[in-house]
Amino acid sequence: MLSKKLFSQLLLTALLITPTTQGATTGADIYKEVVQATPIYKDEKLQAYIEKLGEEIISVSEMAGEKFIFTLLDSPDLNAFATRDNYIYVNRGLLNYVSNEAELVSVLAHEVGHITRDHVTGQEGQATGAQILSTIAAVLSGSNEVYEAGMAYANSIIRGHGRRNELEADEAGAEYMAKLGYAPSEMISMLSMMKDYEALQKKRAKSKGAAKQTYHGIFSTHPRNDSRLRTVVSKANAFKAKESRGNGEAVYRSLTQGLIWGENFLAKEKKPERFSDMRLRVRFDFPKGWVQDSSNTKALAIGAAEDKSARLSLQAIARTSQSPEEYLYNYLNVGQLKDSKTIAPARLKGFSGILPGKDGAPDTRIALVYYKLNAYVFTGEVEQQSSFAETDKLFVAAINSFRPISSREIAGQKPQTVHYVKATSATTFAGLANALKLSSTDIDDLRIINGYYPSGEPKAGEWIKIFKR
Repeated sequence: MLSKKLFSQLLLTALLITPTTQGATTGADIYKEVVQATPIYKDEKLQAYIEKLGEEIISVSEMAGEKFIFTLLDSPDLNAFATRDNYIYVNRGLLNYVSNEAELVSVLAHEVGHITRDHVTGQEGQATGAQILSTIAAVLSGSNEVYEAGMAYANSIIRGHGRRNELEADEAGAEYMAKLGYAPSEMISMLSMMKDYEALQKKRAKSKGAAKQTYHGIFSTHPRNDSRLRTVVSKANAFKAKESRGNGEAVYRSLTQGLIWGENFLAKEKKPERFSDMRLRVRFDFPKGWVQDSSNTKALAIGAAEDKSARLSLQAIARTSQSPEEYLYNYLNVGQLKDSKTIAPARLKGFSGILPGKDGAPDTRIALVYYKLNAYVFTGEVEQQSSFAETDKLFVAAINSFRPISSREIAGQKPQTVHYVKATSATTFAGLANALKLSSTDIDDLRIINGYYPSGEPKAGEWIKIFKR
């Protein structure tokens, strides 16, 4: 039988390359796959804000009155995309790079333009579908090769249709912006930031021999210098509204204060079978479906099968200078083990074996692992000897899942968030990075999100974005 993961990969591949299946796929089908691979970002105010702006854009488009579905995804990647049946997706990561409301409107208007110009169905929509589905397949499979293969296919189509489609979407988006009272030039500012981001990603990927894909990578020159884009923006001014809305910087700043930057560790579900001790900095996973018992204060952890037919316990005892094997036999006075051997979960020193039952009692799995000043002793027991062989496989798997909790993992429990501060005459990006204990690569990220890549420093009195824990 195919695993769920492999089935998903094959299904996505079929959606990607089969014209008849591609035609039968609905926006709702794609939505299910998207949110399964990338969860929705849970921020009701931001979601409502995006929907409000989206509805305003639609109201001045050729599809006024039609239903569109806007979804904010919890992904750190800088991306937005549209699919058939009027579905539009915005990644949380894109919001980190947007500077004001007008720039966000330029992104949403561009994606609405892809739909109003009929770019997301039929032959011309294959590139968008290929990019989306290859990304989903990569997430489900954990394979970068799957993603690269899908992107190679998508890029072959982009060369034929992408340049025209993107410029048409820009033209439509700029027109919608102008009608709403936003300066279409904000679209150039947004695309310029994306071009800078693309340059930074290519720089970082160069050593790996990989090419990073971006949201809108069709410009061979910088968007500020692209004559086609300048023409598009200039034409949109003919639709200029009587009243200007400004760029909405203050509103955008208030709504994105505290927005998560990078990976959202808080959104990752903790495995119900995982035991973690943050004081001792160790963890391991009980067998799936087992119930943990926290009532026993003598043991560090105890877990049992739902039917109580087996249980696994863990104790932490001060270690000695002896080897794990000597410790078990000489210090803990454990009886002679059968099938005993050295083990090394997470490259730690350990020893394990089976303690034969006496007087008809079932066998017991015994294991010991050294970490820092403690010896961690596992004891796996069953009610019936007839079930020991199969249950022992679960014991061994659980013991092998024992790991120290790294400082990085502990720090990762609290993700970085975006904050706004006012620059002074002494503010520099290097100085901010030093004060926030950021890495040298983070300085480039600070420059990108504040519009100062690859050089330049903040101006006194200017609001700038930082990210910190």
